[in-house]
Order: sequence, then structure tokens, then C-alpha cells
Amino acid sequence: MLREIRPAILVLLLLTAITGVAYPLAMTEVAGAIFPRQAEGSLIERDGKVVGSALIGQEFKDDKYFHGRPSATTSPDPADAGKTVPAPYNAANSGASNLGPTSKALADRIKGDVDKLKAENPSSAVPVDLVTTSASGLDPDISPEGALFQVPRVAKARGMPEDKLRRLVAENTSGRLIGIFGEPRVNVLELNLALDAATSK
Repeated sequence: MLREIRPAILVLLLLTAITGVAYPLAMTEVAGAIFPRQAEGSLIERDGKVVGSALIGQEFKDDKYFHGRPSATTSPDPADAGKTVPAPYNAANSGASNLGPTSKALADRIKGDVDKLKAENPSSAVPVDLVTTSASGLDPDISPEGALFQVPRVAKARGMPEDKLRRLVAENTSGRLIGIFGEPRVNVLELNLALDAATSK
């Protein structure tokens, strides 16, 4: 019996060494050599200090900043470990709310967000990405329309001309990957850093 089992054990050990150790280590080294910034987390620095990642959104609440998509991520409730509390852009607990189209809680939340946004900019239609969460809850990007919708609020809060902010949005808009994949997008953190830099000048 041992004679029949020995080849299976040897193949298991060999494949574990190849696919579980050698291959991941080799790919990590190759990725680090070819794409060093991405391999280290696409970190964004300001004045020599890491302020975030281009891959993970951050919550901006102040009116003088552009806001990202809503995030449904949570964290354990400090008062009751059996419950959770909202924790936007919590990278340790990525995920969606799993609320469906018939959910009253979801409908109420979206209606509240739409009403708030319409009050900020009554002359424009509210872009859908400003009221819907992404599947991961960590999306760092919004659509160019989502950024332009917020221009009047940010301009008022900063005392800046709207045309200057629209130019800033255009400068920070990334196009489709190789011209065909995905949609144009604006990284909210990078846009807000550019906004701070433009204001300081």
C-alpha cells in the first residue's frame, strides 16, 4: 500500500514547492522589478510623507474637497463585538452592503444622498457613481461627471473660479486603458492633492 501512496505524496510535495513557494516568489520578484511602484502598493507621497494609495479611496467630508463614492465597508463595533459600524474605505474589510434593489434601507440612503447633492448643485443631474457604492467599497475613482458636478461646491468653499477647477479636473482625468478598456476616471485623492497645490500657489 505504501508503494502506491508514495508517488502521490511525492507529487503533492513537488507541486506544493513549485506552485506554493517557487512560483509566487518568482512572480513577486518579477513584479517588483518591472512595476516597482505598483508592487509597493501604488503609494502617493506628499512632501516626502505617504498620504495614501492610488488604489484605495479615502473619505473626504470637507466642502473644500472633492468627495469620492459612498463606501459600505464596516468595522467591529467597539461597544459590541457582535455588531458592526460604518467605516468608509476600510481596506481590512472590503466588501459591499449586499442590499438589493428592494431594500428600504438602501432606497432611503440613496434618496438622502441624492437630496443632499441636489441641494449642492440643483441645476445638474446627479451622477450615479456619487450615490452608489462599488463592490469593494474601496473605489478610489469617480467619473469625470462626478467630479464636475462637485465643482460649484468646491469653488464656493475655496473662493476659486469654477473654470479653474474644471481645468484641474480635466488635467486629472485618466482615459481608457490603451484607449479601449474601462471608462475615463478621476482619482479623488490625486485630484484633491492637486487642488491643495493649486490653492497654495
